[in-house]
Amino acid sequence: MQRIVILGNAGSGKSTLARALGKRLSVPVVHLDTLFWEPGWVEPDAEQFRARVREAIAPATWVCEGNYARRTFDLRLPRADLIIWLDTPRLTCFTRVIMRSVMNRPRPDLAIGCTEKLDRAFLTFLNFVWTFDRGYRPGIEAVRLATGPQIPVVHLRGPRQIGEFLDSLSATSGGCLE
Repeated sequence: MQRIVILGNAGSGKSTLARALGKRLSVPVVHLDTLFWEPGWVEPDAEQFRARVREAIAPATWVCEGNYARRTFDLRLPRADLIIWLDTPRLTCFTRVIMRSVMNRPRPDLAIGCTEKLDRAFLTFLNFVWTFDRGYRPGIEAVRLATGPQIPVVHLRGPRQIGEFLDSLSATSGGCLE
């Protein structure tokens, strides 16, 4: 594994897993939210975002977390060796999103100048989190199948499976699964 894409709902643990994999495999970690959002939660020009993603995934190795299927799968999936879908229960995702917003601690996966706050946009975001599996995941999966059906997919649900997956990397030479 040289290039890994991590997908999942907000609050599913994508960023946490990406950091753990990056450390374990000694590869750079790409957080798509930091490339996408401008300060104050302003969306960039579409091509500007794609240029940032192209540059971030140009190296030979990386772990890239974030969905952005229609915007970036054509860039990321042709280079990916593995896709990890985090199948975290929606109540867990929902609770994590609320807790991280209330705590409002600095996060390395959050764009500079973007702070989480409890406002109308946050309530809309909570609706996205709650309805992700029914409303958004099928579309992400359809784009994945259209863009990279040959890429192996690992589904991980919960801390135990994630821990076992990370442990399996230690058991292989150089942290790579072939």
